[in-house]
Amino acid sequence: MNKHSYDTAIIGGGIIGLATALELSAQYPAHRIVVVEKEEELASHQTGHNSGVIHSGIYYKPDSLKARNCVTGGRTLMEFCRENDIEYELCGKVIVATDEREMAGLDVLYERGIANGVPGLRMIGAEELKELEPHARGLKALHSPNTGIIDYTQVTLAYAKRFRDNGGEIMTGARVLSIKQADGLINMETGRGDVRAKHLINCAGLYSDSIARMMGIKDGFRIIPFRGEYYMLSPEARHLVRGLIYPVPNPEFPFLGVHFTRTVHGDVEAGPNAVLAFAREGYKMTDVNVTETLGTLAFRGFWTMASRYWILGMQEFHRSLSKGAFLKSLQRLVPEIEEGHLERGGAGVRAQEVERNGLMADDFHITETENAIHVRNAPSPGATASLAIGKDIVAIATKSFQLT
Repeated sequence: MNKHSYDTAIIGGGIIGLATALELSAQYPAHRIVVVEKEEELASHQTGHNSGVIHSGIYYKPDSLKARNCVTGGRTLMEFCRENDIEYELCGKVIVATDEREMAGLDVLYERGIANGVPGLRMIGAEELKELEPHARGLKALHSPNTGIIDYTQVTLAYAKRFRDNGGEIMTGARVLSIKQADGLINMETGRGDVRAKHLINCAGLYSDSIARMMGIKDGFRIIPFRGEYYMLSPEARHLVRGLIYPVPNPEFPFLGVHFTRTVHGDVEAGPNAVLAFAREGYKMTDVNVTETLGTLAFRGFWTMASRYWILGMQEFHRSLSKGAFLKSLQRLVPEIEEGHLERGGAGVRAQEVERNGLMADDFHITETENAIHVRNAPSPGATASLAIGKDIVAIATKSFQLT
């Protein structure tokens, strides 16, 4: 084999790509593996722009991949952090019903959490809510004491170190420009030269559909980017939030609603909303990629999805443009929050798989093609579940690639 020939190439240097690389290198130490990442730094996009929550598994349909992998993955993640001296904190989380209309939704979440084996989950009343979060307002809440906070960039870098210790290679600054298959091999042209591999695992996140299309896959799915924007609480307002405070999510909209998240760095984030981004990496409203936006608009599934959610979508855009509207949503949970407490924070972009029929994928979605595996949808709780997802991908690879 020459310098750029491998048994398996993994596209994507985010947390799932590195978790998969780590697991593959541990199970098959003689296997030559490379991770190909287009940015100069690992964890540059979804991994490095999320709110850093270790989810416990409350929201997901029982027996779904999200439910199984979140509970198992969260436990495995914390074991990994203890072994590698990575800071995390089980600060706990409350999901708060602020009016009678949300009570039924809270009951559904409780039943799901119990079915999924979420440890320590309890329904609590207004008095106990005040004990846990003195400044929160609600009639009733779910308390999840084993929900935590972490820095997923640190976790990804630790995965990368262990992967390199196992003999794996990482190529950064290596954007994939084209993929051709010939003589049973996959040939990739990248920004750092050609890479040849027997097998490919596509963990490209926001560009996972683009990589799939480079391999000739045209089965009607597309990644639609949704930006989530955050405010930060000013230092004098951070005492208003002890842990994590979430609303009962709208069952008609596949996002969790704006909430409060304490971080391991001592900050408190407020958000995110969920608005259509005009670029795959559109972290600001002014970030526009004309080619990518036209690609979204040309996709029939986008218009079907938009017709279903346009009212909620316009509300999200209004909240994006209006600090007052954002504030009003936050005050439903913590009434003492004032406009002066909110400072502009960062943003993340969620890679959401949408089918041609306009349905948003609501579970992790991993598919196989000849000599390749594609992670098509792995949003939250993908980071929490990363080690479990990596095990699943390697199990698929063992069978599909006939690894020994």
